[in-house]
Amino acid sequence: MGIVNVTPDSFSDGGKYFDPARAVAHTLELAAQGADILDLGGESTRPGAEPISEAEELRRVLPVIEQLVPRLRIPLSIDTMKPAVARAALSAGASIVNDVAAHREDEAMWRVVAEFRAGYICMHAQGTPRTMQTDPAYADVVREVNGFFGRRLEQLNARGVAADQVALDVGIGFGKTLEHNLQLLAALRSFTTLQRPLLLGVSRKSFIGKLLGTELAARLPASLACAVLAIESGVQMIRTHDVAETVQAVRMTEAVLAGRKK
Repeated sequence: MGIVNVTPDSFSDGGKYFDPARAVAHTLELAAQGADILDLGGESTRPGAEPISEAEELRRVLPVIEQLVPRLRIPLSIDTMKPAVARAALSAGASIVNDVAAHREDEAMWRVVAEFRAGYICMHAQGTPRTMQTDPAYADVVREVNGFFGRRLEQLNARGVAADQVALDVGIGFGKTLEHNLQLLAALRSFTTLQRPLLLGVSRKSFIGKLLGTELAARLPASLACAVLAIESGVQMIRTHDVAETVQAVRMTEAVLAGRKK
């Protein structure tokens, strides 16, 4: 899954693709590099980010979606917390909602997903982007995230979102300390018992810098290491800024694992 941030303030590439024409060109480039899904977002969810209005988010993403849909042969995902933005994006041709606020109890987003029979990425988070890193706390982060997914799958099903529409994301960096992130990465295989595809998003995230002391631009090797470990643990989707490099790492990992099975 290639990341396209149509924002001025995302942590990794904020402002680079804020212009719609540049966002479209970058998305098509990621598709050419081997992305299987493209994830378009108009609101930063970095730690400390302030929310933007629904109108502003729509102004950022809709022109890009409308230009991309006729030119893409792979699914387009809308990365949003707002049901109205999800509805508009799906109406314009997106087919997946990547919901970093899946922990909310408001049913409006789920109703939109059910209505469109869209794919739904259910991500675990604690708090909001503005507050999530203030003081994240868990008694047992792996058990609690696993329990959250089990409950949410039941709730989604009760509201018309079938299990085969849903993928799960443990939410690395979303209301987690460095230690919480490492525990979740070590336990990824435990989430496969839920029998839903797993997505992992670690690309260039700050926990890598905290662990290794690396600046943002130097975090690709660690991001690839996490991707390889994730594939070996049963994860099916890797969300990344660096598509070409991640495709190589994933294909090599798959080839080695296929040889192991023989």
